Amino acid sequence: MSAAIHRGRCNCGAIRYAVNGDPQAVVACHCLNCQRQSGGAFSVNWLLTADQLELEGQPKLYMDPNSESGTPVERHFCGNCGSPIISKSANLPGMAILKAGTLEEREGFAPQMHCWTDTAFSWDQVPEGIPSTPRNPPPA
Repeated sequence: MSAAIHRGRCNCGAIRYAVNGDPQAVVACHCLNCQRQSGGAFSVNWLLTADQLELEGQPKLYMDPNSESGTPVERHFCGNCGSPIISKSANLPGMAILKAGTLEEREGFAPQMHCWTDTAFSWDQVPEGIPSTPRNPPPA
């Protein structure tokens, strides 16, 4: 793991975080829930081990019951500005899914894969040469 520390925050700054080391994976998710949560065509997510993440501030929690697996997803967000910060799922024990749009860094971590492309907008095309899957990525 890299010794790098990556920092980020919500839009208003009430929630701040540090990520110790690089992400395990960077995935662009085109599922309906990520589209709704991000307000965009997809959400770029850093997959981290939970111990890589140090949060400052107290995010609010929404238990999202609408998932493909039927397992609720914890969606942690800023209660002041609404910025999504992380998600957690029982299907990924010990992991945290960080919303990359909240990072201070703007370069260096392009998505390595796109998932849920079967619900992507018709005009939203995965770049050539990037792996994609119509639903959840296969288990590692």
